[in-house]
Amino acid sequence: MAVQTRKIGLSLGADTCWPLCFEGILQELNPTVRVGKDEVRFAVDRVRIKPFNLRDKVDYDLVIDRLTYWYAPTREWLKKAILMDGTYVWNNPWSIESNQKHTAYAAMMALGIPIPETCMVPPKSYEPKADLAVTLHRYADLFDLGDVGRQLGFPSFMKPYDGGGWVGVTKLDDEASLRDAYEKSGKSLMHVQKGVIPFDRFVRCVGLGPQTLLMNYDPSAPLHQRYCLDKDFVSAAERRHIEDITLTINAFFGWDFNSCEALLQEGTWWPIDFANPCPDSQVTSLHYHFPTLVKAKLRWALFTAATKRPMRKTLDWEPFYAIRDKHSDTAQRISEYGKLARAHFDEERFQEFCEQQLAGLDEAAWNWFGSEACRDAVRKKVEMIFPKHEWDQFTEHFFQSIQSWRADDKAAREPKVRQHVLAGTEAEKAAAKPKKKR
Repeated sequence: MAVQTRKIGLSLGADTCWPLCFEGILQELNPTVRVGKDEVRFAVDRVRIKPFNLRDKVDYDLVIDRLTYWYAPTREWLKKAILMDGTYVWNNPWSIESNQKHTAYAAMMALGIPIPETCMVPPKSYEPKADLAVTLHRYADLFDLGDVGRQLGFPSFMKPYDGGGWVGVTKLDDEASLRDAYEKSGKSLMHVQKGVIPFDRFVRCVGLGPQTLLMNYDPSAPLHQRYCLDKDFVSAAERRHIEDITLTINAFFGWDFNSCEALLQEGTWWPIDFANPCPDSQVTSLHYHFPTLVKAKLRWALFTAATKRPMRKTLDWEPFYAIRDKHSDTAQRISEYGKLARAHFDEERFQEFCEQQLAGLDEAAWNWFGSEACRDAVRKKVEMIFPKHEWDQFTEHFFQSIQSWRADDKAAREPKVRQHVLAGTEAEKAAAKPKKKR
């Protein structure tokens, strides 16, 4: 039996609270897991930004990447690590770089998933280039922006084809607001998308490996209140349907960690924003839901690192198109896509690993989220985004949200603990009974 250490790297930007929690809980748990005949332990540190020789060995088994979306040096280092050193990375950096919201809309439309009607419009203005004027003079058609709006209908939305975080998103109520938004869009390449208005429900589903976290969402609320506390806001069938859509998108694009926003209108769920491979992970927005996401990160990180899950360097879309061609019913297609996605993420093997190897994670996380170290992690994030006179108020607000989660988590786990104890007691009684003589 060999003892091995798997090394996990955190590639971070402004992330503050969740890495401290991730590191703290991992230290509290200090797991040793069995993989085959080997004992596996874990080490975690933060990836540094520095020059690198392409032949330098990268010794991380897993990198949780939060920079590739916008920072090129780390993106190129990760590409080299995957190609030359077999490192597993959340998420596929080539896919993040090339597959923007535009590609995501087109792909999911092609798979038959309901996507609101969307139109791309040429930019209002351009960076000057040598051949630009002659190209536009020869080939750019004059168009009436009002026709685009009338074809889609109002209300609609204008938003960057590659954007995120609601940046540059404008609600369009009429032709005048459409023209005004276009005039202000500058050099950005924009979509105009039909609004799903009115809607019955707005949800956000986070997918991390085969795990999902579904939350009712209120985009009109302040940032720290948008993720609602409702628990039974969808039926079991609706939940599975939304989870299937989310995991389909993630598996299709090679994203371990992504989120999907969807609106319910007259019985149909419409995904509207689902190319988010650097999802919000901060306590200051997730509040009560924050510990659930941190635990999900730990589970998928330990599984992928311990089992040395191979990094898929290329994307294979043909199995999804084969399902599309085989089934004409939308609900059945999405269900079959979901099965394919769960297989992609080794759902059964992952669940078995968590049950057998990470039995102590729940208790370790529960303990840590009640600690002063957790409170300090919350405060560090609060100090980054709130004015100084609100630091105490919001530190306490978010820490108490976590304590509410701890109370609910303990209550949910107690029946399982009691059941386990009772089962053990019955087994002990059975063992203690005198056996009948034959």
